[in-house]
Amino acid sequence: MEKLSFRRRFYDKGLKSLLYICAGLTCALLLFLIGYIFYRGLGNITWELLSSETSYLKDTVGILPNILNTLYIILLAMIIVLPLGVGAAIYLTEYAGSRKMVAIIEFASETLTGIPSIIFGLVGMLFFIQMMGLKQGILAGGLTLVIMILPTIIRTTQESLKTVPNSYREGALALGAGKWHMVRTVVLPNAIDGIVTGCILAIGRIVGESAALLFTAGFGLVLNGILESMQSSSATLTVALYVYASERGEVDVAFAIAAILMVLTLIINLSANLVGKKLKK
Repeated sequence: MEKLSFRRRFYDKGLKSLLYICAGLTCALLLFLIGYIFYRGLGNITWELLSSETSYLKDTVGILPNILNTLYIILLAMIIVLPLGVGAAIYLTEYAGSRKMVAIIEFASETLTGIPSIIFGLVGMLFFIQMMGLKQGILAGGLTLVIMILPTIIRTTQESLKTVPNSYREGALALGAGKWHMVRTVVLPNAIDGIVTGCILAIGRIVGESAALLFTAGFGLVLNGILESMQSSSATLTVALYVYASERGEVDVAFAIAAILMVLTLIINLSANLVGKKLKK
């Protein structure tokens, strides 16, 4: 009996040590990647790089068009996806009567989140560009990203709405409030933290997406206005990183863009945590 107990303790301690070693290696690898990107990229970030566009005539390399294209596509995607995602979540949580239909839609949403982004890019190219006749640009890329992040918005909003106690709903209805008035004035304000967190996570995915935008937004590095970029090839930061690294051999510029994207990712994640804590208070 004591021998069996000793073996069990030895086995548990061995597994726990292995777990700590794997966790330590993972954290060390993450820190190494972040440190290496900052080491290679921060020194190459200059004001000229951030405030100009790439030109063979002027012999300049700049990523201002790519920064603006990233902002344009975030703005377009969020304007479209927010009403759709939040509205769908409200309907599924508060209005849908058929639980079977809700389960099917939730299963479809979970399935969409697991599809590789390159598949969304191919489908977006076939549907928005070839079938609908749109040109490569912010509009086609933004619509493709809407399909990608819609399940995230729906699921996060649903889970946030489910955390609102039913007593809040019952109290509002008992006081004579209508269904929509109750949802608008009682349920949504108490679920706003989860909705905002889902939006920030969706923005993070937009910023880091490249595979889907290669076929829909395009590779253009020219500085365009917001209206011109809708129907003209416009590369975001991640697409520009791919272009400079693989096609032009500008490794230093690629590392500079990677460092900028890393900073944006850290800011987005910290913003999600801070917003969530403040809204909960």
